[in-house]
Amino acid sequence: MMASFGHGTRRHPRSRGRTWSRTGPDRATLGVIGVICAVAGFFVLGIVLGPVAIVCGWLAMGRSWAGSRPVTAVVALVLGAIDTLLAVIWLAGATTSGYGMF
Repeated sequence: MMASFGHGTRRHPRSRGRTWSRTGPDRATLGVIGVICAVAGFFVLGIVLGPVAIVCGWLAMGRSWAGSRPVTAVVALVLGAIDTLLAVIWLAGATTSGYGMF
């Protein structure tokens, strides 16, 4: 009875409460999230959602250019890059003083 005192969790320290994957979301889910962020970024907050789509697409590709690439990951990466570029151009155009105040 005293031999097992204090050693009840040493054999299986992570057996309780682990119901999710240890690696996080799978690549297909990240690709879909990236495409959704990229499409939404064309309408609102493109400067934020564009880079999010790029990161999700990059992670969905497995952080590598080699090997097979899922279509959703490539679409998320490309649309996120276009979205970010358009947002930067729009911000650069909005900050110019075009009314001749100075």
